[in-house]
Amino acid sequence: QVQLVESGGGLVQAGGSLRVSCAASISSLSSYTVGWFRQAPGKEREFVACISWPGGNTDYADSVKGRFAISRDNAKNTVHLQMNSLKPEDTAVYYCAQARTPWGSYRRVQVEDYNYWGRGTQVTVSS
Repeated sequence: QVQLVESGGGLVQAGGSLRVSCAASISSLSSYTVGWFRQAPGKEREFVACISWPGGNTDYADSVKGRFAISRDNAKNTVHLQMNSLKPEDTAVYYCAQARTPWGSYRRVQVEDYNYWGRGTQVTVSS
C-alpha cells in the first residue's frame, strides 16, 4: 500500500518562503509523475505543480509559475515544493499525489490523473 506523507507546512508572512515535502513509505515514487495540489476552504482542489520521473520535466500552474519550484530526491524517495514570494491567496492545504500510471505524458494536471494522495499539510500566508 502506497502511503504519502506531507510535511513542512506552517504560517508565514506574505513575501516569505516555505518548503513542503512529500515522502513515500516505500519506493513507490519510482517511475511515476508526482504532483502537488492545493485546496483552499470552499474551493475545489487545484493543480499546483508536477514533476516527471526521474525529474527532467516539470509543469506549473500559471498562478505559481516563477515563484514555486518542484524537485525530487530519488535516493530518498521524496518530492519537494519550494514556495517563494508567498501570497495570502496561496493559503491552502497542500497535497502530494502519485500518478495512476508510469506511462504517457508526464504532464498530469487533473485530480483524476492521480490515485494515491497524502493527507495534506496546511500552508497559511498572512498579509
